[in-house]
Amino acid sequence: MMGVFSMSKRTKFSAEEKMNSVNQILQGKTSRKAEAKRLRVSEYSVKSWIRNFEAGGLERLEELKTWTKYTNETKLRAVEAVLYGGKSRLAVTKEYGISDLSVLRNWISKYTNGEEIKSTSKGSSASYMTKGRKTTFKERIEIVQYTIAHELDYSKAITKYQVSYQQVYSWVRKYQSLGEEGLKDGRGRKKELDELTEMDRLKLENKRLQAEKEQLEMEVAVQKKLREIRERFTR
Repeated sequence: MMGVFSMSKRTKFSAEEKMNSVNQILQGKTSRKAEAKRLRVSEYSVKSWIRNFEAGGLERLEELKTWTKYTNETKLRAVEAVLYGGKSRLAVTKEYGISDLSVLRNWISKYTNGEEIKSTSKGSSASYMTKGRKTTFKERIEIVQYTIAHELDYSKAITKYQVSYQQVYSWVRKYQSLGEEGLKDGRGRKKELDELTEMDRLKLENKRLQAEKEQLEMEVAVQKKLREIRERFTR
């Protein structure tokens, strides 16, 4: 029994113990793998200690007595930084002071599945994640055209049409590979509901052109601002 007990994994370490391991690794005196083996923990845990130390020093290595609190704004910005900002999950975890990569992965999973991400702060029950909703064939075409006109800015489409990320992403992919046919609902709805009148098509075309105009105006405004900034620095 003693042999079995001696091989059991520890789950709690003091900040000083973690700090000692982190220092040894950062100074090149040992490796993450060797330290994980010595302490009988996963290499991922040791990697997490290093990341937390780099983000907040010794205080971040203290054992948490309560869960870390994050506001909806923080969660939304972190998720969008990964999905739309092209940043890595590790970089976002450090930037926003997120306790662990698994926490960020959970937020992203909820967001892309159209689930709500609620604040863990007391007194706050607001939500910034949009759930999926039922849409018509005409709506799906309009949403896809709007998203494409705005250079695949899913966040804009989600906010404007109150649909989920998963819905918009799926519709855009289907439209790009199958055209309008890919947006038809194949779950037994009546065929006439998936057909557009000439007036419907004219309205959709006007909305598409308006979306492209908005995007172009925004790009022109950005370029104008950049020129003004460059001119100020070259005077």
